[in-house]
Amino acid sequence: MKTVSLSGSLRENVGKKDTKALRKAELVPCVMYGNGTEQIHFATEAKNFKKILFTPETYVINFEINGQKYDTILQDIQYHPVTDEVLHADFFVVKEDKPVTVVLPIAIEGSAPGVMRGGKLKQSIRKIKVCGLLKDLPDYVKVNISSLNIGDAVKVKDLAIDNVTCVTPGYTVIVAVNTARGAVAAEEETEEAAAE
Repeated sequence: MKTVSLSGSLRENVGKKDTKALRKAELVPCVMYGNGTEQIHFATEAKNFKKILFTPETYVINFEINGQKYDTILQDIQYHPVTDEVLHADFFVVKEDKPVTVVLPIAIEGSAPGVMRGGKLKQSIRKIKVCGLLKDLPDYVKVNISSLNIGDAVKVKDLAIDNVTCVTPGYTVIVAVNTARGAVAAEEETEEAAAE
């Protein structure tokens, strides 16, 4: 998985007044947990979120807070209902020897024969939830569609990712080739030619 480095500073107070002051200074109040029993309350610049939010990638975020480094993943985020600015974020500390659950983007590869015959390619999900050690997690999950004919689909259970378990239910359809109006006639012609 790709890594991005950000910095933050510990929060002295955790009240509403302090939160308001942080947002005024274009800082986002954050909480980091998973590092033992105590949560770490800190703030980071609002502009930092552009690097990790407006992208299909999933990052390991290396935070430096008061001289200490933490490898984290973004666990939850709250947006302002009107302006969409980030109001609060939760980060989870990840360790190399412990499995972590993350959401990874899907990359479609190849050309489906069913599409050449007039079928329509439909991608149902663009991200997939997986669990594994950091070292085994890929940047994205490859889904090959080279064998898909009209009516065929690739489901989550069809994927094989080394040392990584899919958390998204196995019956979930990732991508399918659906019948388009013109494709039925073409398919029938192919079948007739094969019969002759």
